[in-house]
Parts: sequence; structure tokens; C-alpha cells
Amino acid sequence: MTQTETRIDGIVLDEGLTVTLSELTQLCGSNGRVVRLMVTEGLLHPEGQAPGDWRFDGFAVRRARRAVRLRRDLDLNLAGTALALDLLDELEHLRERLRALEHQLGQTHTRELG
Repeated sequence: MTQTETRIDGIVLDEGLTVTLSELTQLCGSNGRVVRLMVTEGLLHPEGQAPGDWRFDGFAVRRARRAVRLRRDLDLNLAGTALALDLLDELEHLRERLRALEHQLGQTHTRELG
């Protein structure tokens, strides 16, 4: 009998977290050149003017990790990665709106029955 082992990696991010370029490269398993290209292409929006001054928030860390995964797993270029990230962000936003509407509908339905 063959057993397979599944390993799931993840990190917990504080919303107020800010990291440097060097820390971001470690967190997303990439290098500074790729992260600088992501900034140039508009995938990431750091605070600060020069790469040495850049600070990335928790949202940027999550986005960078997702971008690196998309590039690796789907072999996307940066333009394709940007499009995929935008579509994933929109999907997440729509799912949040749907949950809120379903919650509102459930409350309205409950009041009508009560």
C-alpha cells in the first residue's frame, strides 16, 4: 500500500505588517530583481521612493506570494500574472458581496417569518 503525504505551507500575516524588499523576497521565495519587476509592472505598490526605502504591507506580501506561485505553477509572464491577480481579486470581492447579500437576505427572510 502506498501512502502519500501532503504538506501545506502558509504564513499568518498581521494587517499592520510592513516588510522591506529583502524580507519580502524571503517571504515569497523570490529575488529582488523579480520583485522590482513586479513593482515596475504595477503588481505591487510599495511605500517609499527607492528600493532600499520600500515597505510592503500585508496585502502586498500576500499578492507577491500569489504572483510567484502563479508564475511558477502556470508559467505566466508578468502581464499574465497581473491579469490573473486582478481577476482573482475581483472574484474575492464578488464572493464577499455575495456573502453579505445572502446574509442580508437571510435576515430579511427571518423577520418576515417572525
